[in-house]
Amino acid sequence: MASSHVDWGKFAEEQAKLDEKVTNLNINPAKEATKERVAPQQNDDESREHINPAEKSLLQKIIRKGLVETTKPLEIQRKNPNSPLYSIKSFEALHLKPELLKGVYDMGFNSPSKIQETALPTLLADPPQNMIAQSQSGTGKTAAFVLAMLSRVDTSKMYPQILCLSPTYELAIQTGEVAARMSKFCPDIKLKFAVRGEEMARGSKIEEHIVIGTPGKVLDWALKFKFFDLKKISVLVLDEADVMIATQGHQDQCIRIHKMLPQTCQMMFFSATYDKEVMDFAEIIVSNPIIIRLLKEEESLDNIKQYYVKCKDPAEKYQAITNIYGVITIGQAIIFCHTKKTASWLAEKMTKDGHSVAILSGDLTVSERISVLDRFREGLEKVLITTNVLARGIDVEQVTIVVNFDLPMDQNREADCETYLHRIGRTGRFGQSGIAINLIDSPHAMQLCQDIERHFKKKIHFLDAEDADEIEKIGA
Repeated sequence: MASSHVDWGKFAEEQAKLDEKVTNLNINPAKEATKERVAPQQNDDESREHINPAEKSLLQKIIRKGLVETTKPLEIQRKNPNSPLYSIKSFEALHLKPELLKGVYDMGFNSPSKIQETALPTLLADPPQNMIAQSQSGTGKTAAFVLAMLSRVDTSKMYPQILCLSPTYELAIQTGEVAARMSKFCPDIKLKFAVRGEEMARGSKIEEHIVIGTPGKVLDWALKFKFFDLKKISVLVLDEADVMIATQGHQDQCIRIHKMLPQTCQMMFFSATYDKEVMDFAEIIVSNPIIIRLLKEEESLDNIKQYYVKCKDPAEKYQAITNIYGVITIGQAIIFCHTKKTASWLAEKMTKDGHSVAILSGDLTVSERISVLDRFREGLEKVLITTNVLARGIDVEQVTIVVNFDLPMDQNREADCETYLHRIGRTGRFGQSGIAINLIDSPHAMQLCQDIERHFKKKIHFLDAEDADEIEKIGA
């Protein structure tokens, strides 16, 4: 088993405590929520929740865990026309060490994902090729660069050869978990975490082949304490590059690390976004890269039935949800609210009425959010109530219905069509049909609904939530 010096027992113990904490929260959301018993008024205009880029990236890794299916086409750019470009349809075609191939299959990867098909032959080519790859979490990019990292290790040399930088402790641990699982049958490949809480005796040297860590810790260990030599690094992986440049200080730290690396070092640069800021940063770090990007996939609303329900107030909105639940069979549901206060009030009412409910809001720590999402993905809770924290990225196959308790709007209180698309795109995934229900309690909400309808040129049908026969038809 690939070794790591993180105390996994302690890590698991902490996670178990968090699970228990979140379980209690789900049983009685009132504990953590507002103690108000009355329905919150819709003019309660709390400030929007903000989630920092690193937390968002981590959440998306968790909620898209294990998903590598995508139909998105690839766009490939190369500055050097002589660079070879191959594509593979099976992992055997990569001619990996048998132990590594066994580890890949043991993780449940039967065939390469879109990004793996093209990235892996390039990442494993000789001479080494530099690469910038862009694709969202869940498309298999972490597995792609981890496999490349493991393949480049020379186990006869007992010093760090591969350096993988992540913006936060949690994201580094995620990558390390993938590396440890993939190298399960390669006991001679050793991993080391350079993250907070990891300490080494002064004067000692790192003998592990792969160092996975955060930029600040890596700089300290390499330059201040001389625990390892950056000039001996043959592969640098920069993961979550878009988050790196959004994090104070990380960009400068990465550039300082890069300056110490040998010119022959292979650069692998991975990002979920591809904006100018990311590319400007990439061009400082990566010379003559092959660039692979997943083209933007336009989410289709064709397989999602959209409805609106007229309500007088939040209490009537709640009654509409209750009526719908009483008539149609629902796998799992996500309910989006505009404010934390509304989400807490709704979670408390649904829990009292016997529904298995989880709540996700900015009040929870990163670990608690992960715990909530894991429980929801495993089906332990049937309803997830959230604010816009989750508008993008979640793929839970069992989600059959999305309810907009409040329609999304921008800072000018106008319809936020992009957020609406991402919200209701949480249902109808994997080609299945889904249902989106919008609860309308004011002329302003009706205007938002009509604007969204016009924008997408898709009819949002009226639904009488008091008519059981009508409700039954939408679930058919």
